[in-house]
Amino acid sequence: MFPLTEENKHVAQLLLSTGTCPRCIFRFCGVDFHAPYKLPYKELLNELQKFLETEKDELILEVMNPPPKKIRLQELEDSIDNLSQNGEGRISVSQDGSIASKNSNLNVCNVCLGILQEFCEKDFVKKVCQKVEASGFEFTSLVFSVSFPPQLSVREHAAWLLVKQEMGKQSLSLGRDDIVQLKEAYKWITHPLFSEELGVPIDGKSLFEVSVVFAHPETVEDCHFLAAICPDCFKPAKNKQSVFTRMAVMKALNKIKEEDFLKQFPCPPNSPKAVCTVLEIECAHGAVFVAGRYNKYSRNLPQTPWIIDGERKLESSVEELISDHLLAVFKAESFNFSSSGREDVDVRTLGNGRPFAIELVNPHRVHFTSQEIKELQQKINNSSNKIQVRDLQLVTREAIGHMKEGEEEKTKTYSALIWTDKAIQKKDIEFLNDIKDLKIDQKTPLRVLHRRPLAVRARVIHSMETQYVDEHHFRLRLKTQAGTYIKEFVHGDFGRTKPNIGSLMNVTADILELDVESVDVDWPPALDD
Repeated sequence: MFPLTEENKHVAQLLLSTGTCPRCIFRFCGVDFHAPYKLPYKELLNELQKFLETEKDELILEVMNPPPKKIRLQELEDSIDNLSQNGEGRISVSQDGSIASKNSNLNVCNVCLGILQEFCEKDFVKKVCQKVEASGFEFTSLVFSVSFPPQLSVREHAAWLLVKQEMGKQSLSLGRDDIVQLKEAYKWITHPLFSEELGVPIDGKSLFEVSVVFAHPETVEDCHFLAAICPDCFKPAKNKQSVFTRMAVMKALNKIKEEDFLKQFPCPPNSPKAVCTVLEIECAHGAVFVAGRYNKYSRNLPQTPWIIDGERKLESSVEELISDHLLAVFKAESFNFSSSGREDVDVRTLGNGRPFAIELVNPHRVHFTSQEIKELQQKINNSSNKIQVRDLQLVTREAIGHMKEGEEEKTKTYSALIWTDKAIQKKDIEFLNDIKDLKIDQKTPLRVLHRRPLAVRARVIHSMETQYVDEHHFRLRLKTQAGTYIKEFVHGDFGRTKPNIGSLMNVTADILELDVESVDVDWPPALDD
C-alpha cells in the first residue's frame, strides 16, 4: 500500500518538482514505517508518479476555488522558468497537464545527494560486503555506521523551510522532529540487506563495526556561509580536519534565524550534478582483553621495554615475551599492557605470580576455545625460561578494574637478602619479628623521581620475619601495604624513607636481592591446569 495520503500531495509534488527523490519525500511526509523505503528505487518512482497523476487540466498545486486554467498554466510556466535555473530544466508538463520528471531515475536528489538513491541498492551493499569479507575479520554480528557530509544538514534545513512554508498555507505545521532522519531511513533500507548478504545479525552492541564515510566535493561549500553568521559554532579542533563538522553545522542551524538562512542559501536547494562519493569503507573490531598471572625468574629482565634516550638497554621484557604471542594469534594491530604493580629489572616475581591484563587492539581473530587458550599459554611458557604464565583467560574491560583496585588496597609479600656494614648476631635481628603494622613515610625515591611526582607517601609494614645467614647477611620476609618501596625501606634512600632497617638496627644496610613472593589480589580467577 502506498504510504502517502491526499493531504501529502501538495508537499510530495512540490518536492518532486524541485528535484527531491521519493525516499526523501517520504521522510518529509513523516512516513515512519520501514516497508515503503525498501522498495526498489525505480518502482518507488513509478508509484509516486502514479500517485501524483491528476485528471486532465488539473494541477496538484491548486487550492480551493482554483483560478482559471489560463492563469494556472501561466503560473506553471513561470515556475518551470525558475526551476530550470535550479534543476537544469528537468521539469516538464505532460499532455494531461500534470508535472512529471524526465529521466528522474538519473537525477541526483537535491536533499540527500544520492544517499537514498544508488547507495541503498543491492549492488552497493554487495560491494561493501566484499570489502568486509576480504578484511579477514572474525565476527558473528556487526554494527553498521555511516558518516554523511555535513552539508546534507544544510540542504535538509532548506527543504524543511520550503515544505513548512507550503504547509503553512494550508494552516498545517511541520516541526524538525517530524521529518524522518536520513540516517534512520538509510539504516531501515540497508540493515536487512547487509544482514542477508553477510549472514549475521546487525547488533548495536557488536564489537565489530563496518563504517562507510561519504563525501560530496561538489557541494562542500554549502556550509561556509554559516561560519560568517555563527562564528562561535566553528572552532578548530586538533583532531578534526575541518571546522565544518556535522555537530557544528547543526549547532549553527539551530541558532540562525530563518530569514538570514533564506538570504544566504537557495530554497529549494540546487540540484547537484553528481551523487556522493564513498571516501572510505573501514572494518574494525573492538578491543579484546586477555588476563593472567606471570612469574618472572630473571634478575636481568624489565617488566616493560627499557629504553633510555631512544636507546634500548635490554633486549626483551616481560610485556614483550607475553604480548608478542598474543598479537600473532589474535592478529591484532597493537596492544596495551597493564599489571597490578611492577617489579624492578633485578627483582624476581615468584609464588602465584603478578596479575596482568593485555588489551589487544583491533583483533582480527577473537573466538577461542578454552583448550586453544591453554595451548597459547603453553606456547608462551615454552618460549622462554625467564617467565611463566598461568591462569590465562579472556576477560571483559570492566573486570580489569579488580586488578587496579588491588594496586593500593591489597598486601604484598617480599623476601630480601640484606647486607649490614657492622657484624651482627642472630639476637641483633630478632626484635624485627615483633614489630607489627609499622608506619613509615616515603619521599619519592631518587631512582624514580624522573617519572613520579615528588610526594611523601605513608605506608605500612604489616609484619617482618628474619632468618640469620652470617655476620653481615640476613634474610627478611616482609608483608607490606601495596605500593611500598622495599629497597628504600631497607637502605633509607639517604634519609628519604623513615624509619628504615638501617635506622632501626643502627647500621648501614643495603639490599642485595629482592623477590616478590605474593601479590594478594584475587584476580583473575584461578583456573584448573
